[in-house]
Amino acid sequence: MLIDPSRSCLLVVDIQEKLVPAIHQQAQLVDGARWLLGVASIIDIPILVSEQYPQGLGHTVEALQSWCSPDNTFSKQHFSCAADDSCLATINAAERQQIVIAGMEAHVCVLQTALGLLQQGKEVFVVADAVGSRNPEDKQRALERMARLGVQIVSREMVAFEWMQRSGTAIFKQISQEYLR
Repeated sequence: MLIDPSRSCLLVVDIQEKLVPAIHQQAQLVDGARWLLGVASIIDIPILVSEQYPQGLGHTVEALQSWCSPDNTFSKQHFSCAADDSCLATINAAERQQIVIAGMEAHVCVLQTALGLLQQGKEVFVVADAVGSRNPEDKQRALERMARLGVQIVSREMVAFEWMQRSGTAIFKQISQEYLR
């Protein structure tokens, strides 16, 4: 199945100030998420952002703050966004069947969110080059497990091209110039 821009949203999971420094290849993770957020904004894909216990772990990193607002950002204490009633309500309020996920940690909050949303009947896509863990082996095992259980593992360019659907449009030209150079 392809990612349909009219049926999908982007969920950025827990890319927070006090957690990011411990993540393996954290710059790649933040850059991948920033890239996806920029593309989603141009195409007008709904954006949701979770923060795990922000009182202790801080808020979403500065590089991603311009896409965060009180309307699309929610805090949680469950590792899974799908296990927290208010988070799940926010996700369901977006009225999108497909959930594209970026974030951290791949083997904890991303994995539990992806599998929980899958159990809720959502079509779930995890962006391999926009997720991370402290230990790269944990990330790899999480991606393998999610794929085995029915989560689609994709790259950020796969997401962008499926959202765009075609060339020759103003959106394609803008994204090509700003993100695909």
